Amino acid sequence: MISHPRHWIDVEKKAEAQPPKILFPFIKWCLQGSFPVLFLASFASIASGVIETFTAAIIGFVVDYLVESNPQNLFEEKGFMLLALMAFLFFIRPIFFFFSNYMQSIIVSPGIRSLISIKIHRWTLGHSKSFFDNDFAGRIAQKEIQASSALTDVVVELIHTVLFALASVVASFVIISLIDWRAGLIVIFWFFGFYLLMSYFMPRIKNTSSKRAGAQAEATGQIVDTVSNINLVKLFSNSHHEDRAAINAFTKLKHAIVKYGEKIVWFRTCILVYASSIFVAVTTCTIFLWTTGIATPGDVVAAGSVAMRLMMMAGWVSFSLMAIYTNLGEVEDAMRTLAVSQDMSDKKNAKKLLVEKADIEFKNVSFSYGQKISGLKDISISIKQGEKLGVVGASGAGKSTLMALLLRFYDTEQGNVLINKNDVRDLTQESLRHHISVVSQETSMFNRSARDNIVYGRADAAEEDITAAAKHAGAHEFILGLLDNQGRKGYDAFLGERGVKLSGGQRQRIALARAIIKNAPILILDEATSALDSEVESVIQQALKKIMVGKTVFAIAHRLSTIAHMDRIIVLDEGQIIEQGTHNSLLNANGLYASYWNRQSGGFLSFDMAAE
Repeated sequence: MISHPRHWIDVEKKAEAQPPKILFPFIKWCLQGSFPVLFLASFASIASGVIETFTAAIIGFVVDYLVESNPQNLFEEKGFMLLALMAFLFFIRPIFFFFSNYMQSIIVSPGIRSLISIKIHRWTLGHSKSFFDNDFAGRIAQKEIQASSALTDVVVELIHTVLFALASVVASFVIISLIDWRAGLIVIFWFFGFYLLMSYFMPRIKNTSSKRAGAQAEATGQIVDTVSNINLVKLFSNSHHEDRAAINAFTKLKHAIVKYGEKIVWFRTCILVYASSIFVAVTTCTIFLWTTGIATPGDVVAAGSVAMRLMMMAGWVSFSLMAIYTNLGEVEDAMRTLAVSQDMSDKKNAKKLLVEKADIEFKNVSFSYGQKISGLKDISISIKQGEKLGVVGASGAGKSTLMALLLRFYDTEQGNVLINKNDVRDLTQESLRHHISVVSQETSMFNRSARDNIVYGRADAAEEDITAAAKHAGAHEFILGLLDNQGRKGYDAFLGERGVKLSGGQRQRIALARAIIKNAPILILDEATSALDSEVESVIQQALKKIMVGKTVFAIAHRLSTIAHMDRIIVLDEGQIIEQGTHNSLLNANGLYASYWNRQSGGFLSFDMAAE
């Protein structure tokens, strides 16, 4: 079955390799899968260019018909030819015009924009967490949009304008050469000069455009960083500092725009003067040929009309080329950010993890984020199926690093992380994380409905499962009372960017519901109840006990009361395990864990009273 033309470009086509870091190979990578359609659109544009040039010359043919004909017998002698010209103008020309514009506006432009956007976004999502940690979220997003938008404009302008113009130049050369070969040579020499002019200006415009795009992205990143941390700005009364940072960013952007504008002004002025030369030269030549009897009045009119069209088109094409090189500069700028290698990609033969219960083993693991100090040092931990392990330690002891290695946000520098004897590096990252539920201290929320945020753990969850998960997490009651600015209520209400409309405790309860509904065999709790008051924490702790049944649990906590019931607790200090055992055995050992417990159980109060 032949698909609808709108679907000729498969926008979901996956890239076969990583994007190159060189501009034109990068463009080819982005457009892979659309070339047959682009070829058809190019043909339509070329045909339209030839037809439009012939249309400009028609008036000259008509003049000759009138000069050669007897007015009384005009329609008898030239009637068929006049009807043919009318048919050309009213049928053939509109058909090709429609086909060319249909290809451009309905198939090519929306098709390749979606293709490029999806392809680049997929590649960006495949980067490791550190890629996103090292850049502004707003800047990365802008680079994706910038690349797809600019490259789409490049392709459309190349097909719709440049190929159209080249076809027009060739057709103009043929038409004028049929009048006289010397006039045809003028077109060739003029086109060569036009090419030299473009060769001088275009790379300079592209370079300044790339710098302008970089300055724009930096300014956008600065604004996004300020707005996304507006609470911090307000709390520290630091508007003046953010104002100065924005002024500096926009001053740099203004300087880049001025440099770009200077190149544009000179370019437009030069092209205006040069474009006029083709009309003057061709018209002068054909008038001279008419005075010698070589050319007819119709030839003069036809050549002048075609030359006039070339003159006007030169300005149009030059502006399009300027836009193309400007956009190429933006694509090149975006490419520097986006076309970087993924440092946490799956192996070619990576297998999917398929388990209902899971053993976890950290085997002689060392990791220090590429530094020579701190980090984990030769850690070995074995967690059996269904076992609940608590992890405690001071800040920087390595607790979160263990979690990150288990989730394979990073690869170990030495040793192995194993799930059911499978090294996590041999598994696909998607299948690995599919088997792990995480409730973290810094909960993440989408600006989507409460329902969408909960079912993010399992998209096919039934409504009753969603409600049950929310009730288990203590979230059902407050969700029913939600109302957003669009009038959506309850589970349909949107939570705002990063869940800003919720309290910290409410966000954690949504996160708990998300983990409950995912029902993965491994459960990671990273300070999961840290934002809850004592009363709510007690309710959630009871819910967590039910959730943890049959699951392998890895729980990180500073508040030791939340993990006292764990099967086993390990104590980390400076990247090493210095104690492990049950809560009671660790208290009896009177070591570091016991000192933590004593402080949280009133040690600070006793110290203050003694000092008084």
